[in-house]
Amino acid sequence: YCVEFRTESLSHHCALETRPYARWMQYLREGHTVCVACQPPAMSTDTHRCSGDGHNAHGDKILHWEAIGNSQCQGTWKKIRQLEHCSCPLVHSFIFT
Repeated sequence: YCVEFRTESLSHHCALETRPYARWMQYLREGHTVCVACQPPAMSTDTHRCSGDGHNAHGDKILHWEAIGNSQCQGTWKKIRQLEHCSCPLVHSFIFT
C-alpha cells in the first residue's frame, strides 16, 4: 500500500545535500504532496504495516520524518490518505524503511 502526505516543514540540511545518491533531498519542498510506498522489507510481519505510516493519524495530526542517509534532513508532514493500490508518480515517491 502507499500513503500520501503533505510536507509541512523540512530542515535546511535537505537543500544542502550534494552526494549523488542523495540529491533527491534537494527537491523536497514545503506544501508538496509526496507518496510513500510500504513494501515487505519494511513491513511488520505481525501487523503488515510500515512504522510511521500514520495509520491512526487523522485530521491535522503532525507526523515526523527523517531521510535515510542524512539524519539532519528531517521534517514534518500530514497524512492525506492511504492508497491500497499504489499509483505513486515517479517524482516525489519514497519507500518506508
